[in-house]
Amino acid sequence: MIRSICDLSDDHRDEVRTAAPIFRDYGGLRVFNGPITTLRCHEDNALLKATLQTPGEGRVMVVDGGGSLQRALVGDMLGALMLQHSWAGIVVNGAVRDVENLRNMPVAVRALNVCPTQPLKLGTGERDVPVTFAGVTFVPGERLYADENGLIVCARPIS
Repeated sequence: MIRSICDLSDDHRDEVRTAAPIFRDYGGLRVFNGPITTLRCHEDNALLKATLQTPGEGRVMVVDGGGSLQRALVGDMLGALMLQHSWAGIVVNGAVRDVENLRNMPVAVRALNVCPTQPLKLGTGERDVPVTFAGVTFVPGERLYADENGLIVCARPIS
């Protein structure tokens, strides 16, 4: 179990970056951490689905959906893939759906809001590139820590 991110932030104040409190919890888990993997995709989750079908190895998927609330990028089917392939959690700068199922799954899901509309399936996007939203640049390989107090990012593992 990780310490509160408040304590981590206090102890490593010169190293951590704090995301703006714009995300809501939609999964059954509220506490998660791990190395960051990123995707940039707009209203299209085909690349996200393909990536979540690979071994997560405790990583956190950070998705920059451009803040769009017009189409959901994550739902219960991708939540199941996260569980099946050992992803620690997902942070979405965009929308999710199937929230009644996600909240009953042991999966960590943070997003801006909900939208019932399915995503496009074009396969567009970029993987493992730095993405910036919520006042933070998320860099692949850095660490993300999240609990009920919010989320922080650090270039190295901290405890």
